[in-house]
Amino acid sequence: MTHDEILALSAEIRDTMTAHGRTVSTAESCTSGQISALLTAVSGSSGYFQGGITAYQNHLKTKFLGVSATDIEKYDVVSRQVVEQMVRGACRMFGTDYALASTGYADTGTDRIPSGTIWIAWGSCSEVHSLCLQNDCGREENTRAAAERAVCEFAEWSKSLSDRSAEQ
Repeated sequence: MTHDEILALSAEIRDTMTAHGRTVSTAESCTSGQISALLTAVSGSSGYFQGGITAYQNHLKTKFLGVSATDIEKYDVVSRQVVEQMVRGACRMFGTDYALASTGYADTGTDRIPSGTIWIAWGSCSEVHSLCLQNDCGREENTRAAAERAVCEFAEWSKSLSDRSAEQ
């Protein structure tokens, strides 16, 4: 995506969230705040964006986001189960309607999970969507692409807020 395209998506999210009085937060691991930076790259983001946490270490994911240590052990920290718990945890931690999250092995994988595997998720406490990305294009490209894809997916999903409001 070009810089202008990602700014347009961020502005679209801002407009949707402020029009519906909704709030957003982030819980990031491998993207290290890049999702938050993209969301706040447009003027007016303080009207809906509440904050974010970069929880790189597993004990921080469990302590602050409520991620199950058992699930980290059973499924791996880079898993659908963990990233979806991160979304719910961010919503609770920041008191937001929605959150975006990421967890991944940006450049070095494991025996079970290859390099460049990143899970992203978005949604609310009651409805979370997730997607596994597999790009082995180097740490910088992998994390940039994951952050952009998270914003893109959230922008698309959040359009349903407008659709649901129009139906009522």
